[in-house]
Amino acid sequence: MPTPTDRTRPLRLRDRMTDDDTALREVLDEALVCHVGFIVDGDPRILPTLFVREGDLVYLHGSSGSRLALLARGDGVPVCLTVTVLDGLVLARSQFHHSVNYRSVIVHGTAHLVTDDSAKLRVLAAMVDKVGTGRAAETRAPDDRELAQTAVLALALDEAATKRRAGGVVDDEADLTIPAWAGVVPIRQVRGEPQPDAGVTVPLPAYLTGQPGRTS
Repeated sequence: MPTPTDRTRPLRLRDRMTDDDTALREVLDEALVCHVGFIVDGDPRILPTLFVREGDLVYLHGSSGSRLALLARGDGVPVCLTVTVLDGLVLARSQFHHSVNYRSVIVHGTAHLVTDDSAKLRVLAAMVDKVGTGRAAETRAPDDRELAQTAVLALALDEAATKRRAGGVVDDEADLTIPAWAGVVPIRQVRGEPQPDAGVTVPLPAYLTGQPGRTS
C-alpha cells in the first residue's frame, strides 16, 4: 500500500482521494497509456507511453536512445507518472459546476532501467498480454537487436495517489430553475471490429472478441 506524502496529498477536494489499493491497481490495469513527466536541462517534458503493472511496480516502454532512457542510466531519473480513465461528462446548469467523472493515479518516484534481458523480455511479453491475454505466446519475442533498441524502466508504487469523482450534478440551489439540460453523459472505451492484415488465415483469437480485463 503506497504511503501518502506531501507530494501525493491533494491540496483541494481531498474527499476524492482514496487509499484503496484495489482502486489504484484497477486504474493502472485498465488504462493502456500513461504520461511521464521529467526534467531535461531544466525544462519539463511529458511523454505518453505504454506501460504495464506487475505487483507493486509499473514498467514503462521506450526507446533505448530516448532522453528518458538516457537520463535513467546509473542512478535512475525522477519522474511523475499520471494515468486517467474518463468515465463521464457531468453537465451542470452553471458553467462553474461542469465536471467529469474520472479515476486517476499519480505516481512519484525514480525510474530505473531494467538491464537484465530475461526481465525485459518478461515485461515486454506482459505489455503485449495487456492488449489480450495470451497474445505474447502467439507472437515472436524481440530478437537481440530489437531488445537492444528497446528500453524498459521500472517505477515503484511506493509514492502514489488515487483520486476519483463519481456521481451526478452538484448545482447551487439558486440555479435549479435554469432551463438547461443537466445530467451525466457516460463515457467508455469500446473496441471496434478487428480488421485483419492481408494474408491472415488464422481465426480471430478469443481475446479479441470481448473487452480485455485483468484480475491479478
